[in-house]
Amino acid sequence: MLLTSLRPGEIGVVVQIAGGHGMRQKLALRGIKEGSWLRMISSSRGPVVVESNGGQIAMGRGIAQKIIVEVIR
Repeated sequence: MLLTSLRPGEIGVVVQIAGGHGMRQKLALRGIKEGSWLRMISSSRGPVVVESNGGQIAMGRGIAQKIIVEVIR
């Protein structure tokens, strides 16, 4: 499932980042890598906002659509 498919409050674990080395490196510097837990804050209009490691991270929708997550129920 794409990160953008999570509803606010849902938690997902990153299983894959379908992007190049540069994008994976930028996300890793913000604490987002395979195995990371992300909680969706907002995915309506504008940037996608998630919580990771106690902090909030905003990213463009194009980048968020390249992050594949598995929902934690």
